[in-house]
Amino acid sequence: MDVGERNNRKNVNFNRPPAMVLKNSKHELRRTQKRLMIPASYFSLKSLVLLVGLTASMLILPLVLPPLPPPPFMLLLIPIGIMVLLVVLAFMPS
Repeated sequence: MDVGERNNRKNVNFNRPPAMVLKNSKHELRRTQKRLMIPASYFSLKSLVLLVGLTASMLILPLVLPPLPPPPFMLLLIPIGIMVLLVVLAFMPS
C-alpha cells in the first residue's frame, strides 16, 4: 500500500457526501462562534458608568469615613441565623 493512498483514505467520510460534510462543518463553526460572542448591547453606557462610579465610591469611602466600631455580638447572629434557616429549608423535603 502506498503512503499517499493511505492518507487519502483517512479523509474519506463514508456516511455523508463531501458537500454535506463541508456545509455541516461551516454550520458547526457558526454555531460555536455565536455561543461564545457577547452581545453588543450587554452593557449599556449608563450601566457601565454606574458600575465604574460604584467601584470608585467603594474604593474612596473607606479613606474618607472614620473607622466604625464593631457591631454588637447579637447583630452578628442575625445573618448567621438567616443562613442556617435557609440551609435547613433547602434540604427539607417538600
